[in-house]
Amino acid sequence: MEKFTLAVGQTKPRLGDLKWNLNNHLEIAEKALEKGANIILFPELSLTGYSVRDLNSEVALKAGDKFFDPLKTLSKRISVASGAVIRDESGGIRNSLVYFEDGVVKHVHYKVYLPTYGIFEEQRYFLPGKSVQAIDTKFGRLGMLICEDLWHVSLPYLLAIQGARIILASAASPTRLSGNASEHPGHQVNSEQHRSFARLLSVYIAYAGRVGFEDGVNFWGGSEIVSPHGEVTASAKIFDEDIIYSQIDLEEVDRARLFARHFLDENPELLAAHLKALGY
Repeated sequence: MEKFTLAVGQTKPRLGDLKWNLNNHLEIAEKALEKGANIILFPELSLTGYSVRDLNSEVALKAGDKFFDPLKTLSKRISVASGAVIRDESGGIRNSLVYFEDGVVKHVHYKVYLPTYGIFEEQRYFLPGKSVQAIDTKFGRLGMLICEDLWHVSLPYLLAIQGARIILASAASPTRLSGNASEHPGHQVNSEQHRSFARLLSVYIAYAGRVGFEDGVNFWGGSEIVSPHGEVTASAKIFDEDIIYSQIDLEEVDRARLFARHFLDENPELLAAHLKALGY
């Protein structure tokens, strides 16, 4: 499908309340369907809340659990990318983004970079992912990242090199600011970063940030969709729940790459050779 509508649900999850969060996803997805959306992206850990800490084992699910059946059914009408805590085949617990399409779990991305500094302590409760993988979908080839993953240039680069034309990124970005502030100071920095990656890699980037309070911190949102030309085509409210939409035209990826050939001229063999020479 070369042209379709992508939605981003900027939600306010309830910590540890899987059933409520699931129903919230279903309600928001129905609203998106009414607007003609074909795919919807939710924030990081949108099914569990972010500050799960020692609740991690209680809220952890296996990808095949019946809990996901309503999302699988929903994905026959609209594809869904949703944040969850997943227990992998070995029993490890991971911060994950799950992609549902045509009634199945098509892909699970495990967060690679787990921030453990300042107010972040993810490495205490999650195991890191070891890879990123672009996947083929009915909306073309796409890849997924979670929050800190998008702050490491290697991961969006690897997804683009693997053929991803869309990067779905979910996040839970906290602040100590009051919800009455008109704008979070990191919003401009995040948006500049998204636009830079989109332009340099000639890909669409959809970013879903959550809102609401947990354990004294406020999540500011900042969801947006960026074109392969580096233009923000849709942006959400700061601090408030919202749904945003953008028309995706995959031919724009080709047009962006022909207009500015930097990605087409990229030389991954050169990078690989240098990394090998450096002992990696």
